[in-house]
Amino acid sequence: MFRSRAKEEKAPADKALVTDSKQTRDPQAPKGRPTPKRSEAQSQRRSVANTPTTRKEAAKRQRDERRTQLERQRQALAGGDERYLPARDKGPVRKFARDFIDSRFNVAEFFLPMAVVILVLSLVRVASLQSIALLLWLVVIVLIVLDSIVTGFRLRKALSTRFPDQNRRGAIAYALMRSLQMRRLRLPKPQVKRGERP
Repeated sequence: MFRSRAKEEKAPADKALVTDSKQTRDPQAPKGRPTPKRSEAQSQRRSVANTPTTRKEAAKRQRDERRTQLERQRQALAGGDERYLPARDKGPVRKFARDFIDSRFNVAEFFLPMAVVILVLSLVRVASLQSIALLLWLVVIVLIVLDSIVTGFRLRKALSTRFPDQNRRGAIAYALMRSLQMRRLRLPKPQVKRGERP
């Protein structure tokens, strides 16, 4: 009597299991994904193992990450890779401003060599050479100011025609600061030759 009832109860349960196995597996189920490759599993274990447990380890790891990021930025500044440039140098507007300055001669870029010459002339104990040095200082400063004004107006016009819808804020000051540097020392490195249109 008990035996037959147990068999009857067991039989529908077996049928239910068989019918459930024919249904598609839920994609959100824990094993509804393929087993990861060994290399992926090892890299996940390493990342879990490499998470810093102390403040000292976290600071060291942060320093290393900062160092690699700065190295990437340095290489980008030397090669002109847009992806890793600092925020002040990124974007098509800043690139155009750099190329605009690099494609022409600027009086301001010769300021340092002229300043050395003028300083040497002013140190000589001859009155006529010292007055010439003072006059050269005035001429150089006036030329730099005039050249910067003309360059600023031309760059503003070129930016407004080329990038009418983009944010051009700070691009002219950025370009004028670049024009003060000697061409060889500019970062990011110049990508255009002199006389070449940007």
